[in-house]
Amino acid sequence: MTLDIRFDFQRRERIGLIEAIWGADKSIDQLKRLSKEVLEKKEVVFITRIDKQKAIHLLEMYGDAVFSEEANCIIIGENVNKISTTKKVAIISGGSSDLAVTLEAQLALEIYGVSCQSFIDVGVAGLHRLLNQIDEINKYDILIVCAGMEGALATVIGGLLPQPIIAVPVSVGYGVSKNGEAALNSMLSSCAPGISVMNIDNGYGAAMAALRIIKSIS
Repeated sequence: MTLDIRFDFQRRERIGLIEAIWGADKSIDQLKRLSKEVLEKKEVVFITRIDKQKAIHLLEMYGDAVFSEEANCIIIGENVNKISTTKKVAIISGGSSDLAVTLEAQLALEIYGVSCQSFIDVGVAGLHRLLNQIDEINKYDILIVCAGMEGALATVIGGLLPQPIIAVPVSVGYGVSKNGEAALNSMLSSCAPGISVMNIDNGYGAAMAALRIIKSIS
């Protein structure tokens, strides 16, 4: 049986954002068909959570495709309708184990032409690393904070800086960390007011939340 998978081509008209394609649970044939349909409509293809084996097939088909193995994302084509803005986004992560989620957010923002910078390994276990970077981080308009374990990094930054903060719990940690549930609950329970919290590992969602903020203030 062939599943009828439909791409939301009207999403840009409704909310100004294109649809990303979730790669993890789609076959290579489905991804090939979707990619062809999207490119024929002059839209950019952005596939998240795609493994290397699936990505190789698309790289062979499209010479301009770019695959980030660290982010598990592939981009085919170019977004010709980028956002015109001077606003900048900092993506901050507790450790290198959070890199996949961090890079997913960064790639999603770069597709829209948004200036962003990732700050890696500034977790609270070595608080001096964060404090050494805090003045630089403060130059950015929106902050995405990715952290696993107990997810305390978002609260610490929320107590130091006034920008909108989008927290992303990451599924990194031992035992009771429960694949990111501890970080999620910690971020939801943050005593730093006004922090927005995404679902576990949802770097793409955090990027889209940042874009919504940018589009509303630009």
